[in-house]
Amino acid sequence: MDYRILVVEDEPDINNLLARILREEDYKVLQAFSGTEAQMATERETPDLILLDLMLPGISGEEFLRELREHQSSPVPVIVISAKGLLEDKVSLLKMGADDYITKPFEPEEVAASVQANLRRWGKEPEAEKPLTYKNLKLSPGARKVTLRGKELALTGHEFDILYLLMKNPEKVYSRELLYEQVWHGGYYGENNTVNVHVSNIRKKIKEEDPGEEYIQTVYGIGFKLP
Repeated sequence: MDYRILVVEDEPDINNLLARILREEDYKVLQAFSGTEAQMATERETPDLILLDLMLPGISGEEFLRELREHQSSPVPVIVISAKGLLEDKVSLLKMGADDYITKPFEPEEVAASVQANLRRWGKEPEAEKPLTYKNLKLSPGARKVTLRGKELALTGHEFDILYLLMKNPEKVYSRELLYEQVWHGGYYGENNTVNVHVSNIRKKIKEEDPGEEYIQTVYGIGFKLP
């Protein structure tokens, strides 16, 4: 499959460097140098993954990500590449729907590995796997689609993977550490708070559509399971 990666970075040298790294991995590259240009690019065609800088002219990276998740309800994987390296910055972006975070300066191998991991996450489940159901939720592993009362939920890649594991093994209690190992596969966050943020996001999206039911139970001192 020819994956299309959108690079959103206002510094031409960095944008071109990222494009070169991706082309060396045989990806098709689309380039945008502002948030506004990125918005227009995603309206023309949906990329398979986005590399996103935060400090952009016009529409900022945060505004672009918020628009992508909240208004367009797009589930496309987004990897933030930024000089901001504080934990609160990472947590804030995770809450907004970012899938991964790479801090500048970066190594080419780091970018290539993150892109490969996120693309694999979106296409790893076989089409033949049967849909999973729990209460009013239906999850289709091959299509990577979740519906609640017939309405599709806009989940990020990591959110989908967490819910998939919980629904696949409804009696099992998953510790935060195990969820991290199973979902991130050695990604760039080692903090337990990363899992908590993603579970909180899933709960919020489910509650908006089905406020009367509980879908994810916290097992205090251990982790999470389906009630």
